[in-house]
Amino acid sequence: MNNLSKKILVCVGTRPNLIKITQLEKVFQKYNYFDYILLHTGQHYDNKMNDIFFEELGIKKPDFQFTLKGGSQIQVIAEIMQKFENVCNEIKPDLVIVPGDVNSSFACAFVANRIGIPVAHIESGLRSFDYSMPEEINRILIDQISSLHFITEPSGIQNLKNEGFSEKTIKYVGNSMIDSLVGYNQLIDKSPVLSEQNLKKNEYVLFTFHRPVNVDNATNLSKLINLMKKVSEMKKVVFPIHPRTLKNIVAFGLDGAFKSIENIVKLDPQGYIDFLNLIKNSSFVLTDSGGVQEETTFLQIPCLTVRPNTERPITIEKGTNKLMPFEEEEIISEINIILNGNFKKGEIPNLWDGQTSSRILKEIDAFFKGQR
Repeated sequence: MNNLSKKILVCVGTRPNLIKITQLEKVFQKYNYFDYILLHTGQHYDNKMNDIFFEELGIKKPDFQFTLKGGSQIQVIAEIMQKFENVCNEIKPDLVIVPGDVNSSFACAFVANRIGIPVAHIESGLRSFDYSMPEEINRILIDQISSLHFITEPSGIQNLKNEGFSEKTIKYVGNSMIDSLVGYNQLIDKSPVLSEQNLKKNEYVLFTFHRPVNVDNATNLSKLINLMKKVSEMKKVVFPIHPRTLKNIVAFGLDGAFKSIENIVKLDPQGYIDFLNLIKNSSFVLTDSGGVQEETTFLQIPCLTVRPNTERPITIEKGTNKLMPFEEEEIISEINIILNGNFKKGEIPNLWDGQTSSRILKEIDAFFKGQR
């Protein structure tokens, strides 16, 4: 690194946000005057949700890795802030990049702002307008203190304009999560997960549920198990189980009902490659995830999202996603439409082409050149 180099500190803390930065490292190598530094806050600490991603995707090990004590959300955020301030004081980065809307992204963005370091937000401008979601508050606050807003879809542009942001900071670059999907496509196709689980293409439905409103609530989690049982009578269910979901099934005394489902393949949390293979070869997906809505849209797999709202409206407007109320009859009715071949086909949104990371680096380059 020479004296004119700029230190770019990229902060991740959860599995979805790791996926959003996998291709950045490759693009950074094309700029010899950027020093790319990776920090992991440790927000996801389970090996199956975290370490496996570095191993299977060939991402460099973090330059900084926090070990957190755990506790409440506030305690975790506070601990990340304290540790991150120490890192910033040590290395004095010229720019901090945070992806997404998780607590660690907010914590790092807030600290950087308070000590005078510019922040760039990947996946900026997304809004569900549901202020009961912690992620929505995080998105809004991160955007407020960011100097660069990297946009994945047109709604993000309009949302930021409505909130009074300067067009100079709004950069429509596309979806970096799709960069990973494109970059690892050959590995995804070679995954042995179907043969290992005795599955065949289009002969199963993939369930993914982890949001607190669905799995931290005994009534809703019971409804989810009942729905899964009903769907399993129509199609084999494949269910990679989030640690929190599994914990609550036991805590709420629902393990008996869960075990009674027969036509189901219960899996541990899957690595990125295997999970994308499961999406790609499924008949359709039932989810409450944000990222899965985008991945199914790109892969043109029908997706029913069991949520009252989405911060990713383009997946509905152009993609293969449809929001569903948590009502069994309505969901089953929509599943029948899918199985009958009458569900919308969807199209791939503009700039979801695997080149977003390159566009991000061009904007960062221009940002620093504009400061000279």
